Amino acid sequence: MSEVNTFSPNEITVSMTEKAINYARKQLQNNADAKGIVLGIKKSGCSGFKYDLQILNDLLGNEKAFNVADDVILYVTSEALPYVNGTEIDYTTEGLNSTMKFNNPNAKDECGCGESFNI
Repeated sequence: MSEVNTFSPNEITVSMTEKAINYARKQLQNNADAKGIVLGIKKSGCSGFKYDLQILNDLLGNEKAFNVADDVILYVTSEALPYVNGTEIDYTTEGLNSTMKFNNPNAKDECGCGESFNI
């Protein structure tokens, strides 16, 4: 018997670690017009989809808001929701390199750099 994964829009979760929240907070403070951070996906990269994380100045109207902290809102585009449900965003530093890392339970394959994934 095969298992079918379904989700309800009320059960969707996307979160950020404290390090990622602190990094996002600094980026938002540097941009006075920012409404929050938006997470989307694009068909790109070596594994099929690429995470698209940007400062959001204007709402498009298709985003779901996640209050990850009192002063930080993470918006996720409606197109990305099924692909990133359950994802935790972390900010990591390895040597001289710092980056946002996406711990996505839906990703079956990821590229070596961690920026693209396949479902």
